[in-house]
Amino acid sequence: MIVDLTDEEARDALPLKWGAVEPGVLPAWVAEMDYALAPAVADAVAAAVRRGVAGYPPMGDAGVGAAFAGFAGRHWDWAPPPDASVVVGDVIAGIRLALEVLCPPGPVVVPLPCYPPFRDVVALAGRELVAVELDPDAADAALDLTAVEEAFRAGARTLLLCNPHNPLGRVATDEELRELADLARRYDARVVADEIHGPLVLPGATFTPYLSVDDRGILVTSHSKTFNTAGLHTAQVVVLDEREQERLRGVPIPQNHAYSPLGMLAARVAWTDCDDWHAALVSRLGEQRDLFAELVAAHLAEARTRPLEATYLAWLDLRAYGYDDPAATALEHGVRVAPGTDYHPGLAGHVRVNLATSPDRLATIVERLAKAMLS
Repeated sequence: MIVDLTDEEARDALPLKWGAVEPGVLPAWVAEMDYALAPAVADAVAAAVRRGVAGYPPMGDAGVGAAFAGFAGRHWDWAPPPDASVVVGDVIAGIRLALEVLCPPGPVVVPLPCYPPFRDVVALAGRELVAVELDPDAADAALDLTAVEEAFRAGARTLLLCNPHNPLGRVATDEELRELADLARRYDARVVADEIHGPLVLPGATFTPYLSVDDRGILVTSHSKTFNTAGLHTAQVVVLDEREQERLRGVPIPQNHAYSPLGMLAARVAWTDCDDWHAALVSRLGEQRDLFAELVAAHLAEARTRPLEATYLAWLDLRAYGYDDPAATALEHGVRVAPGTDYHPGLAGHVRVNLATSPDRLATIVERLAKAMLS
């Protein structure tokens, strides 16, 4: 069910990922998949465009929340109320809205490494950022709850949680999420949980939705990462308190307006009608994870990487090869990967590699990366 795009098809479908590299260079940097859309999503959006659906989005969420609740119930045995979702343009817009409308004053804790826009959105919301550094090369790379408590004790009242984690591909355990929830309650702090990679938990790992352990948590998510529809611009902020739902819905339009009717349609179809495609995707990504581990062992024996539990984004420690910026060297050898310093400023020698491509392309990506490191 998962159809690999050719290079030409991928260049048309993914203008950022493929358009940012010269012909002949393989892109393995930004988080988009080189796969055709789920047929149900593609058909629904194409039919809507033929009907002329290109106007402003409808008021309300047009069933997006109910569709997500159904997906969460089927896959995680947890479902928020259907009306708990407020539609936003994308996850970062949702995080900014949560910081501006729901989160208490004070600094914001951001674990590093992190998705780079996390740092930007904290600044845009006028907040001070307090970094809590994870050890990205540790066997478990768990959140440092002692450091989080120190930040809360010093006055921080919000934490941005990325689970599953980008770029480390780790899934937080139920136990550590419950400990984090206890800390948040003790200090009257809020946890904003970015769970956009929740549907991309791979075989062998188990995902716990944060709101299932903390009813004061704020969930921000989207179908867009799993179903490759970032350009359609629809995500969701989910809160369980009805008064907070109304506060989010009552903000002025300029504060929350960049979602689209086509994205809302894609969300409903993805969350409702694509379970078989989703299962095939998770299976394929599990195969890509295993292939990547074999390729790294064969071609990059000095590299260090942790087992990927979720996402299609692998984190590689290449410091043994002596390059501060291995991504720049890799580009010279025909492959673009993401520099580790994008996710953890000052952390040299690391890269993030996108595995969501064909097996043949993935083999070439690792072979070119190895050639770069050994040159």
